[in-house]
Amino acid sequence: MKPGFTIAEVLITLGIVGITAALTLPAIINNTQNKQLETALKKAYSTINQGLLLYENENGQPITPTATRHSVKPALMKYIKTVKDCGTGSTGEVAKACVPNNSFVENPDDEKDVYKTYNGDYSITLSAFDDGQFIMNDGMLVLIENSGSISHQRVWISVDVNGYNKRPNRLGKDLFMFQISNSGQLLPMGAKGTNYYSETEEYCSENDIPMNGAGCTQKALTDPKFWKNLP
Repeated sequence: MKPGFTIAEVLITLGIVGITAALTLPAIINNTQNKQLETALKKAYSTINQGLLLYENENGQPITPTATRHSVKPALMKYIKTVKDCGTGSTGEVAKACVPNNSFVENPDDEKDVYKTYNGDYSITLSAFDDGQFIMNDGMLVLIENSGSISHQRVWISVDVNGYNKRPNRLGKDLFMFQISNSGQLLPMGAKGTNYYSETEEYCSENDIPMNGAGCTQKALTDPKFWKNLP
């Protein structure tokens, strides 16, 4: 009689293989998705930075925090390949917005909260993303804060690196913020000198605070451990 495996042995082996796959496959998929987000973030940083440099070269001066309200979006769109203009997201252009600020819609309770904080527990205010929106040709959504207010002279440029129709839609996981410095430099939010810099990294943590995740961009670009420890 030729040696071989019994049906029971085969079933046991297949069971072990199945259990092993069930335990390891989610981690592999998660690591792959995180790697894709990391690559996309670096690409977004490069693309936005290049657009700002092209603007400066042609106009002889950089975009700075004193930029007139709603002027940054058309300035950037001239130097970045786009597929859709989403307006501003606020007054007068809510219907055109990809991600409208629900403070300006007719029935705000009907609007879904698109983005949440880093730990996913709370929705974030969209008032920091409603002064200009457009979609780049790779599907990334650019959201701009450019109020032009004397009391809040700032330009924040945020990017949803996998598009607003794809999850997780969390600040610091697929939505990342940048800030233009007084000299016109594009800084990753969370870097020293940005509005969401913190020595204790409270804006990139498990803390339940508003806009938690805003300060993750710097870590996401510089800390190799960041993508392995996402909540």
